[in-house]
Amino acid sequence: MTSVAESSTTLRNELEKIVGESKARATAVAVHDLESGWRFSLRGDRWFHAASTIKVAVLLAVFRAADEGRLRLDDSLHVRNRFFSAAGGAPFQLNRDSDAMPELYESIGRTAKISALVEGMITASSNLAANLLLDFLGVEYARKVLLDAQVAGVELRRGVEDHAAHERGINNEATANGLLTLLSAIRGDFLSSEGKQEVIRILLAQRFDSMIPAGLPAHATVAHKTGEISTACHDIGIVYLPEREPYITAILTEFDPEREGRRETVAAISEAIYRSVVGMEPKIK
Repeated sequence: MTSVAESSTTLRNELEKIVGESKARATAVAVHDLESGWRFSLRGDRWFHAASTIKVAVLLAVFRAADEGRLRLDDSLHVRNRFFSAAGGAPFQLNRDSDAMPELYESIGRTAKISALVEGMITASSNLAANLLLDFLGVEYARKVLLDAQVAGVELRRGVEDHAAHERGINNEATANGLLTLLSAIRGDFLSSEGKQEVIRILLAQRFDSMIPAGLPAHATVAHKTGEISTACHDIGIVYLPEREPYITAILTEFDPEREGRRETVAAISEAIYRSVVGMEPKIK
């Protein structure tokens, strides 16, 4: 087993090699191992477009609101595809073709349970579900939840696909350190025991497993959330291994829009983190 200092140095060197070979514009990594207490950060305070990782902040806010009695998970919300921009309030709609939960659009004009919207927002990364929930909660309430949870490094400013706001530079942004803190708040005591268990169950049901999980052995399970747009390719998660306490990690990357191999780069970073956490030497190519 390597020392903490050796582990950090070895991982830093290996990550810099992976990033250099991938031609990524920028990469940031943060790790907290709950078994040893080891913490690691590589450019962990650099800001990135949060993409769909911001939905974890909405998830936290929903379950905090449930704990506070503001809502019940079996309550229903009216489903619509009309929202108002954070930049000036102009109405906008979401693109059904880019949503991995197209069946939700069949419910427009009817209702859907909050529990189903939460599940769809995370496991299918539904933008419509995310905007419906955020609109119901309110951005200011969700921001207050992050503040109460002592999560710095995550800026929730608007719903998704708000192109007018994007053009004005009003974006959801995050750092690797901030998203690590967000996952730590979920796993900690900020939510009720029941809420925490349900949030982790939802994150474990994530459908998109080509990044953090792809770099891990078959016996690992990951409660995680991906985030991808034209330039961003992220994954953040809690990694469970049967022989030890879990570790939490956030991997954020930024690429040229047409660059291939983005998910493979995140998977390679995940593999390197895993080897460091369990004390293995880096693979020799």
